[in-house]
Amino acid sequence: MKFWDSSALMPLLIREKTSQLLRQLLADDSSFLFVWWGSELECVSALARRERDSTLDTHAFSLALARLRQLAEVWHEIDPSDAVRETALRLIRVHSLRSADSLQLAAAFMAAEQRPRSFPMVTLDSRLANAARKEGFDVIGSTAE
Repeated sequence: MKFWDSSALMPLLIREKTSQLLRQLLADDSSFLFVWWGSELECVSALARRERDSTLDTHAFSLALARLRQLAEVWHEIDPSDAVRETALRLIRVHSLRSADSLQLAAAFMAAEQRPRSFPMVTLDSRLANAARKEGFDVIGSTAE
C-alpha cells in the first residue's frame, strides 16, 4: 500500500525521466494505490498546461487522459471530509506547503489511518516530501531533504 501524490502520477501518464522507475513501483503494488480525491483534477490541469505550452501534442494529451482513466479505475480515493480539511489546516500552519499539497498530505495521513510510519508516500515534490518525512512517512521518489 502506498499513497501517490499527483507529481508521482504524472510520469505514469507521460514520458518523464522517472517514468520507468515509477511504472515499476506501481507494477509491484498496483492493487493498493491510494490518492487524494483532487489528484485527477491536478493531473488534468498539468496535462492541459503542457498542451497549451506546446510541450505535449494533442495525441499525447489524449493518450495521457486514457492512462489516467485506467488508473482511476483501480485507485482508492481519499474523499473530502472534515478530518482531511482539519488535518490540512494543521499541516499548512506547521509546514511550508501550498494548499493543495496540504490536502495531499492530509489525505495520505487519513489513508494511513493516522499512522504515517505504516504507509509510504510516493511523491516527486521535494517540499511535500520534506513535510511528509517530518510527519513520519517513508517517502519514495523524492531524494530532497
